Amino acid sequence: MTDRSDCRIVVIGLGYVGLPLAVQLATCFPTTGVDIDPARIAELRTGSDRTGEVDAEALARSSLELTDDPDRCAPADIYVVTVPTPVDANNCPDLAPLRAATTMVARMIDPARQPIIVYESTVYPGVTEDVCGPLVEAVSGLTRGRDFFLGYSPERVNPGDREHRVDRIVKVVAGESPEVTRRLCAVYDRVTSAGTFAAASIRAAEAAKVIENAQRDINIAFINEVSQIVARLDLSIWDVLAAARTKWNFLPFQPGLVGGHCIGVDPYYLSHCAESLGHRPEVILAGRHTNDGMGQWIADRLSAATVTPGHALVLGLTFKENVADLRNSKVIDVVARLRNHGHQVDVHDPRADPAAAAHEYGLTLIQVLPDAPRYDIVLLAVAHDAYRALPPERFAAMLVPGGIFGDLKNIVPPSPAFDHVRRWRL
Repeated sequence: MTDRSDCRIVVIGLGYVGLPLAVQLATCFPTTGVDIDPARIAELRTGSDRTGEVDAEALARSSLELTDDPDRCAPADIYVVTVPTPVDANNCPDLAPLRAATTMVARMIDPARQPIIVYESTVYPGVTEDVCGPLVEAVSGLTRGRDFFLGYSPERVNPGDREHRVDRIVKVVAGESPEVTRRLCAVYDRVTSAGTFAAASIRAAEAAKVIENAQRDINIAFINEVSQIVARLDLSIWDVLAAARTKWNFLPFQPGLVGGHCIGVDPYYLSHCAESLGHRPEVILAGRHTNDGMGQWIADRLSAATVTPGHALVLGLTFKENVADLRNSKVIDVVARLRNHGHQVDVHDPRADPAAAAHEYGLTLIQVLPDAPRYDIVLLAVAHDAYRALPPERFAAMLVPGGIFGDLKNIVPPSPAFDHVRRWRL
């Protein structure tokens, strides 16, 4: 039975989701982590996690086995798939990484163990049973429900969040039968203090995951649209929100750039599912349209406030504060739009990997912030703690007289240091 302490587990994919989960599972069960990137395995063996989700001390004391060769994995009782599920250039679900991981697992399973393949990757309802299950059968020649079983437990990783970690959050769990669900709950209950929730079905669990992030996307889109409206009234959305939040049931969503691998992607999985069923998802796509256009709108406002194109500095490139994750960052939309308006743009980010920035976006990050007036525009785009620690004078010192300081996250307090420049807020 897979709920025994000697239950063997293999985790496929050791990124933001897979690594913390694998390390936690290894505290209770013999666990192997597989990643097809040899460089990723090499760095983890040295105790370094580029995502910042697991520290060196935790890696050093973990019993987690690491490999980039799936053939070196002993047969397991549970295979957990945690690979990315992005969208393509047309914002359609790209299941290629999921199919590749599923093919890998299909070649690893031993039917004598009757293993469970549980997916944590974000998908639209039906993918686990209608796409992954048949693929495992086709590759392995085995029969689902007899030789192997399927399960789903949506990941809820929030990069950079030290409170809502995998060992402290409720894990939604679903299996293809009540017995599979029970067995999976027994495993996940061992590694999270918050316990498990047995979903009614795999499809219900898949749907729950995509609507969690789609809901946030829609709410942020509303605030972003209101930001654009009140800007025409020469009002700041931050002043409007400060007043609105005094009502006890006002939801405290904030405006800004909505990127990343979850909120900026998951709604497209839900809308794809809806359209495949013949339903046009008006609200979901409207929210995505608003949020996808926010970067260009911000750049347009900043550029319109300048007399002629000048030299701009964008502070922050990652998709959110205090993480190194550059995936689907919407800051790049601001950079590209400013350049289209004729501005020369520099980008600085203390958390981003310069090599990753060059690879993903063709950007060469500046490494040192200037002390002398140099820029016509300085936009604080990402609220890293490193920027929060800087005094207002430090930002003002980088601007030429009459330049514009844009504080996208409204984190820098008013100061006489800005008397020689103009401040811009949403």
